[in-house]
Amino acid sequence: MKSYRYFDLIMAVFVTVLVVSNIASSAKIVDWGFSIGGVRMAFDAGTLLFPVSYIFGDILTEVYGYRRSRRVIWSGFFLLGISAAFFWIIGRLPADPNWEQYAGQTAYNAILGGMSSGGIVLGSLAGYWAGEFSNSVILARLKLITRGRWLWLRTISSTLIGQLIDTAGFVIVASLFGVFPWSLFLILVLSNYLFKCGVEVLMTPVTYLIVNRLKCAENEDFYDAGTNFNPFSA
Repeated sequence: MKSYRYFDLIMAVFVTVLVVSNIASSAKIVDWGFSIGGVRMAFDAGTLLFPVSYIFGDILTEVYGYRRSRRVIWSGFFLLGISAAFFWIIGRLPADPNWEQYAGQTAYNAILGGMSSGGIVLGSLAGYWAGEFSNSVILARLKLITRGRWLWLRTISSTLIGQLIDTAGFVIVASLFGVFPWSLFLILVLSNYLFKCGVEVLMTPVTYLIVNRLKCAENEDFYDAGTNFNPFSA
């Protein structure tokens, strides 16, 4: 398989953004103090960073193709699970008495406990898996249909579908496990979705810049003609 200069770096950034955004999701819900179309802009803090993973996902698929993007998506999936396992183990280790006085297990559970709770973990894994693979497949297929033209149309279209699947899946599962109250369900889904898609649109010029430079630097512009889009394929 052809080797690339920047592929590993982009994969590392992608996975880092994924894990950090999921930690932030369990730590705080942010309220921006205004509404759009009657929808209050309040969402989990991970939403501030998570859209970046979709931007890098678009870059990976556009430059390196679906097969290599699939490897990265699975890497993120397993590393997210590993990080959740570590937070679960840490939460059950005996605590230092001094730490209990100024912080304590209650504070840990409130801020980081969600990262190892069934709701956050299962919601994140399910939403991430379905959303990222949907985004990558749609982008790759649209590249064939458009013959590589209109990158903006391909990135935005794939994000609109992928983010909807990801956001709705995450909030549904997390709410079922009691991470978020059902009273916030519609607000969280709509505000998260609008924000994530808005970031994708605003970052389109940056996506163009990175994609064009990577294609030149890597001497690659992969088209997925004949590719098996099964996420479980080798």
